Amino acid sequence: MDNGDKEKVRILIVDDVETNRFILRNIIADMGYQPVLAENGVQALKLISKCCPQLILLDISMPEMDGYEFCKIMKSNAETRDVPIIFISAFDDVRDIEKGFSLGGEDYITKPFIPEEIKARVGIRLRLHDANQKLLESNRKLQTVVNQQLKQIEQEKKAVLYALANVARENSCYDEEHLGRLQYNCRILAQAMQLSESYEHIISDAYIEALELSAPLCDVGNVAIPIEILKKKSHLTEHEMDIMKTHTMIGAKILQDISATGDYNDFIKVAVDVAHYHHENWDGTGYPCGKKGNDIPLAAQIVTLVSNYCALTENRTYREAFSREKTLEIMQEDAGGKFNMEMFTIFKKISRQLH
Repeated sequence: MDNGDKEKVRILIVDDVETNRFILRNIIADMGYQPVLAENGVQALKLISKCCPQLILLDISMPEMDGYEFCKIMKSNAETRDVPIIFISAFDDVRDIEKGFSLGGEDYITKPFIPEEIKARVGIRLRLHDANQKLLESNRKLQTVVNQQLKQIEQEKKAVLYALANVARENSCYDEEHLGRLQYNCRILAQAMQLSESYEHIISDAYIEALELSAPLCDVGNVAIPIEILKKKSHLTEHEMDIMKTHTMIGAKILQDISATGDYNDFIKVAVDVAHYHHENWDGTGYPCGKKGNDIPLAAQIVTLVSNYCALTENRTYREAFSREKTLEIMQEDAGGKFNMEMFTIFKKISRQLH
């Protein structure tokens, strides 16, 4: 440590005896460090935030607040607990020394002072403190780099999932804007539900974000369905329908496998629910599990409702898109059977905001 660095190092000396303070001040100054003096623990606490010491030389026996109490306060504060403390005392009883260490003190020096001993112990503690701070800073920088790399990996995985979702959309002959409309409309519906008494305690802003990210992945399992089934213009046979229904389980499995190698928090949980259960019906007539009512995850209920609206208002190879009004009439017939009636009522009220 060069002289310029030494001058920046402040050492707080806390002792109620003036002679002791001046002796220690001279030793510390002779080492090239900056001494800061306090007569007792109360005064020292007032100085801490101003001087930000790198080391404290602390007398034990003092009026108003002794060294042990001062040490307790320092070590209980996250901002000061790492500042090393060297106790100084005329007492050399083993129990006094043990108590000092048990409270978090790093060293113990007995009076009368031997300058070379003070210099040696202070030097050691400062070097250890400096090494610990550098290690902590290195760890913080390393953690930042690791977090950035993990974030990049997670983003790349999401990009792969969305690419698969787009492939599934193209294979299914959906409109090019289908996934964007699905996302947007799910967000609008969820925000409206958030304002209702029935759902305000369930739907948070974070949940809406997770739902918006998850909605386009509802049919990701279609990548494993034969394209001739996906693009078939006539009705599917019973066997073909059985194959088609497996896309829900395949999609959930794809998402679960991805989640096993990363941490998507709420996003992946919601995405799995959406992929697995978005063909379940409110009355239990859907697939793959025949769930009914609120046994169906809420995110899947929302996506079911919105995806039906998007499908009906988009052109298909076998028909033209229905108008918003006609679509709502068609969906009204399924409310209470296919859809949650309360949710559909909210949906109708905000239908003019939908894309």
